Amino acid sequence: MSDPRQIAPVKREKIPRVEVYWTAVTYRTVAIYLLMLFAIIIAALYTIHPEWYTAALTRISHTLAGEPGPDVGSNQNQARFVNLDGKVEVKKANSVNWGSADYRTKLDKGDLVRTGPDGAARITFLDGTTYTVKNDSFVTVEQNSVDRDRATSVAVHINSGAVDLATGTCESRNSKAEVSFANARASLQENSRAAVRSDAAGNENQITVSAGAADMQVGNEHFEIGKWERVTFAAGGPATKSNVLAPPDLTLPVNLQPLITPDPKHTPMHFAWTEVPEAVSYQLRVSTNSMFTRIVAEKAVAGVSLEIPGLDPGDYFWSVTAIDKNKHASAPSEAFKFTLVAQDKAQEMRLEVDATELHGNVVELIGRTEPNAALIIDGETVAGIQSDGGFRYFTQPLGRGSHEIVITGQNRRGGTAIKRVPIVIP
Repeated sequence: MSDPRQIAPVKREKIPRVEVYWTAVTYRTVAIYLLMLFAIIIAALYTIHPEWYTAALTRISHTLAGEPGPDVGSNQNQARFVNLDGKVEVKKANSVNWGSADYRTKLDKGDLVRTGPDGAARITFLDGTTYTVKNDSFVTVEQNSVDRDRATSVAVHINSGAVDLATGTCESRNSKAEVSFANARASLQENSRAAVRSDAAGNENQITVSAGAADMQVGNEHFEIGKWERVTFAAGGPATKSNVLAPPDLTLPVNLQPLITPDPKHTPMHFAWTEVPEAVSYQLRVSTNSMFTRIVAEKAVAGVSLEIPGLDPGDYFWSVTAIDKNKHASAPSEAFKFTLVAQDKAQEMRLEVDATELHGNVVELIGRTEPNAALIIDGETVAGIQSDGGFRYFTQPLGRGSHEIVITGQNRRGGTAIKRVPIVIP
């Protein structure tokens, strides 16, 4: 008899057999497939929007080469103010409001600049071209770009007023520096200077070239303008080219010369310049800034020299204009700068001349001064002063006879010294 507690065996269902298959794929194969997919996407983008492809490729190449991208380049290409005086305002191309200009203001294409009755501004572009906006003027930055071959294109449009511009040496022969006004456009060659005036109220427009040359288009007329030539025209009328009176060359005080005297206020300053044959008089102007908006002395004289007393110690700029018998004035001469210094015996500096040697009609001066001091000998700056203050200087060729070589020095403390060395050329 079987035991009733015995458990009958459980019948298990047969589980179907599962087979798993796989394929081994290497990392190299995965990379190849990804590259193929990327190439298909790039080809599709190039077909639909080729300009996207070009821009992306340019950005990648700049990045790999360590060059600045388009955003950085645009910031570097911006023009900026290097001199400001009086009221100068700027309206950005993407703004409706005018704001005061400062040295942090960057200028782009389409920006507007205007100056007040006492205002003036000097703007410099990446290629070194400068535009000096005179008082009561209104101008537009018309062009400011750099091509891949380093060719620059800069231009300013004069809505009204006056602008002086100067170009430097171009890196590329395709570079352009232009100014437009009324219905005219002028392009200046490298190392050229010009003064442009546009008077909408008086309907008078003119450009005067004082260095280099310019090409100008006025309506259907074309002009090649050389040094000391002027083109004048009224809007809608014919243009005429004429020669203009050249300004004199400045001689004393020489550019960047320090003038040291015990009492500047009561010591007349001597100014001299060369004679212009057609001139009957000259106009001398002395200013405390390079844009001549703060005139401290202005005198008319028939001769080629003048003494002006009463100047305080400080930095000054001076320029002379020639005037002919018909009251026509030349452009102002290139401005010279000088520094008037009050000599303080307590602040005198070391300046010694140890020896002089003759080399034909050239004199070599051997001496010693203070380290980091500045020396000017007969109006020329002495370069290469050694770390211990030693210096050697060769003069320009001198004529036979007696000469006096004047050495002027100034150190960083404000101390000054003057040495006068008599020399005889046999």
